[in-house]
Amino acid sequence: MENVDSINTGEGQGEEKVNYLTNGFSIKSWLLTKDHKRIAIMYLISVSVFFFIGGIYASLIRLELLTPASDLLESGTYNKVFTGHGVIMVFFFLIPAIPAILGNFLLPIMIGAKDLAFPRINLLSLYIYWVGGAFTMYALLQGGVDTGWTFYTPYSTTFSNSYVMAVGLGVFINGFSSILTGLNFIVTTHTMRAPGMTWFRLPLFVWAHYATSLVMILGTPVVAITILLLAVERFTQTGIFDPALGGDPILFQHLFWFYSHPAVYIMILPSMGVISELMSSFSRKKIFGYEFIAFSSIAIAVFGFLVWGHHMFVSGQSIYAGLVFSFLTMVVAVPSAIKMFNWTATMYKGSVSYDTPMLYAIGFLGLFLVGGLTGLFLGSIGLTVHLTDTYFIVAHFHYVMVGGTVLGYLGGIHYWWPKMTGRMYSEFWGKISAMLVFIGFNLTFFPQFILGYQGMPRRYAAYPEEFQVLNIFSTAGASVLGIGMVLPVIYLVASLINGKKAGDNPWLLPGLEWRTSSPPPTFNFEETPVITWEAYSFGEESGLDIDKARRESRVSPTA
Repeated sequence: MENVDSINTGEGQGEEKVNYLTNGFSIKSWLLTKDHKRIAIMYLISVSVFFFIGGIYASLIRLELLTPASDLLESGTYNKVFTGHGVIMVFFFLIPAIPAILGNFLLPIMIGAKDLAFPRINLLSLYIYWVGGAFTMYALLQGGVDTGWTFYTPYSTTFSNSYVMAVGLGVFINGFSSILTGLNFIVTTHTMRAPGMTWFRLPLFVWAHYATSLVMILGTPVVAITILLLAVERFTQTGIFDPALGGDPILFQHLFWFYSHPAVYIMILPSMGVISELMSSFSRKKIFGYEFIAFSSIAIAVFGFLVWGHHMFVSGQSIYAGLVFSFLTMVVAVPSAIKMFNWTATMYKGSVSYDTPMLYAIGFLGLFLVGGLTGLFLGSIGLTVHLTDTYFIVAHFHYVMVGGTVLGYLGGIHYWWPKMTGRMYSEFWGKISAMLVFIGFNLTFFPQFILGYQGMPRRYAAYPEEFQVLNIFSTAGASVLGIGMVLPVIYLVASLINGKKAGDNPWLLPGLEWRTSSPPPTFNFEETPVITWEAYSFGEESGLDIDKARRESRVSPTA
């Protein structure tokens, strides 16, 4: 496959060929599969289930805050609800969503490999994810946990809640899934690239997942050790974190945030990789500053380990340490800003088409800009003293972690859905959903910046009446956001039944994943591809005269 002279824009060519979906279709064949694509689909189903469970918890939170009094949930129950929401969304949706689904499915195809380096370990990571999720759901259904998703001591070291360690065990187990996935991605990227696929011909999606994998491998063992120490203290009454036993609760915060701030980049870096693909694809233009975006992903992974202390400005840590962490927080914003400028420059004078994935990408730019700039506010010690533990914090991390990750995830799902399933979805409903998600998200969380600045503390079920109007706006926005999230489930599932068949390259793009059938065969390519073109080449040098094919087809990419 050195130089492909034609481009498939038609409907379902090669549909009669065996692909990963139709090859031995049985429950057993799926549960015992070593095919990275099938494992990705099983992750897609699993992660979606956890997302909607977390969404139910979020709905209960917003319904409670619709009125100032604690009249729907008691304070103790409310504590368990926001803890359950945080645990599920962070550890079982935001962290695994893009790497486990899109990364698993696409990374081998993008580098011209037949599979990941360790297919059995890849399947094991899925089983570990299921086991960790089962332990966590057991604890939440049996009585829940009221410590918050951060498990701060001394709340988590007392015996007031007997299910803390069950949830902790679930998170502990799930961490091994992340470690194994990261290991697989790194080894695959180093050893299984197709001939001619040099490091600087890799898609930026692969660079982002490579950087994310480094964070997974280096950071996840730290939170695992922290949970293990928590268990030792609870069961042996050894003074590690509990001051009543002679321990140091600040030590827990240092260990927890040493992982949990890099974990933010486990969530956002893969999304940034998706956005790089979408910006180039729907601007019909080579990505601006490829090398800068690639190295900025590595820089974010490195600097992410150096800024954990900005979560602890009011914890009692040294003021000098606080100044250092404040400075480093400003520095870590630079590689993110590089990406933002380069994405914007990619669109400049490009032939931008506003298909559904691109709408999500543009929405990402807006939400991540707000989230990133407010992160600089919180990196300033003077402002943080006022804003810590208010709804300003809640709004900030939702704009970054949820707005950034979820919009990147939805943009990626819509972009690669034809490749994953061989079917096109309704572009009309896709655009409606994208707009509802963006509008609903801003209506939900922007009022929380104002609430936090005015002093409304987070994690309280009751609040003064003067905050009710903004909370009503926030709950109304959550309703719009919920509709926007449910719509894709409906029309994407419907596309599997009666969606138009997708050609091998429905978007008319040069990437390697678009040079195999839709859906791909079991081993991705009929022959091992040989790469002779640069990344994001839209001209004849890519071996596919895409612009000519687009003119001759006289149809839009989604037609």
